Amino acid sequence: MARERASARETAASGEAARAGFFEQTGTLILAVAIALAIRAFVIEPFRIPSGSMLPTLLIGDHLFVNKFLYGPQIPFTDQRLPGIRDPERGDIIVFTVARQGARIHPADRRPELPREEFVKRIVALPGDVVEVRPEGLFVNGERVPAEPTGETFADEAGRALRVLEEHLGDRRHQILDDPDRSGILRSPVRVEPGRYFVMGDNRDHSNDSRVWGTVALEDIKGPAFVIYWSWNYNGGWLELLNPVTWLRLLTRETRWGRIGHLLE
Repeated sequence: MARERASARETAASGEAARAGFFEQTGTLILAVAIALAIRAFVIEPFRIPSGSMLPTLLIGDHLFVNKFLYGPQIPFTDQRLPGIRDPERGDIIVFTVARQGARIHPADRRPELPREEFVKRIVALPGDVVEVRPEGLFVNGERVPAEPTGETFADEAGRALRVLEEHLGDRRHQILDDPDRSGILRSPVRVEPGRYFVMGDNRDHSNDSRVWGTVALEDIKGPAFVIYWSWNYNGGWLELLNPVTWLRLLTRETRWGRIGHLLE
């Protein structure tokens, strides 16, 4: 009997230890998930470039981190934001939410009933600015934004040879593209409303942006993109990634190792 009681105590103790270990591991996992979700909600969020509207600055297949803290993170499930470090500025590359109706894009705050999608563009005009796009270039508050030819060309995914210009937007210098075979999307003068931002793609003649569907509200901006953490020339589906041959090709030929860690401006 004594042996049986001892064995029962040992079994009970072993069960208690197993349960304690299980709850400890579960608690650690829950804490790790909570921390990861909090970081994504309030600090940084990943974003993948799906199109060529921001060429040559961003390539299809670039993976970015978005700084959600700088402008003030949005409180989940609300339209409220916490205080930020600074307001959005001209030249910032931002990730924001739009509403999609088939092929048509709308500002997300003005069509809340439609499905959502994320875009990335560059802020070219702030609240209160008067912005105009003429054949000779971008004008903000009546002054032409300088954009000088570099003498270089850039071949996009369709094989078009686009001229590379260097644009001086505020304190930022960055490259934009000009298609000599297209006049681009023009825009008559418009004053940007309070709390809203006028955005354009760096691939100026091949970008669906504020010239077409309007301005972006501050509450729909996730934050500025600040670094490329991964880049590869891959547009296939997730099932293809289960094939080891796909990974071998990506890592040896399609990964743009030189872009990893590149800071954006």
